[in-house]
Amino acid sequence: MNPPNQHYIKKFIHYAALGTPKIDIEKWRLRITGEVERPIELTYNELLSMINVRYVRDFHCVTGWSVKDVEWEGVKIKDLAKMAGVKDTAEWVIFQSADGYDSIVPIEDAMSEDAIIALRMNGKPLDIKSGYPARPLIPHLYGWKSAKWLTTIEFAKQYRDGYWEAMGYHERGNAYLEERFKGTGGTHTGKTRRVID
Repeated sequence: MNPPNQHYIKKFIHYAALGTPKIDIEKWRLRITGEVERPIELTYNELLSMINVRYVRDFHCVTGWSVKDVEWEGVKIKDLAKMAGVKDTAEWVIFQSADGYDSIVPIEDAMSEDAIIALRMNGKPLDIKSGYPARPLIPHLYGWKSAKWLTTIEFAKQYRDGYWEAMGYHERGNAYLEERFKGTGGTHTGKTRRVID
């Protein structure tokens, strides 16, 4: 079921609010930091070797378009959280990108079964316009939460605005609740607890 007030299009519309960065994959690392017992750095090849999810999910942009039946492959965020030993004090997850962009999601959304760090799309590595080498994907949230060119996953105690949140976009961004802007759709306090299995 498509979320309210979304329409399907055939191809992605690519955005780069801060420009498209150049990625040196030999030097690139995914860092897991913040409220964790064991900060982690992973290379691209290490992440590829950890891929444990392949599924087909739609992608929803807050501007009103969706792409149907996209195949994604990646690593569950909750598995990375378990590796790093995320503390109970963590309430939010902040995704930081190579271009300086960042987005924030409630931890229970990041720990959902469908929440992954996507590395492949439709059978191929992400291309640079789609966020190569990695981007988070949480299918029930709008696409601005899916920060392209991901470099850091920070587990945080407190909320702080990301790039679009600072401009009035919703703290959570659930597409099915139409949480496009702050004060619309559902409300979220970041206090719901989660379990990392």
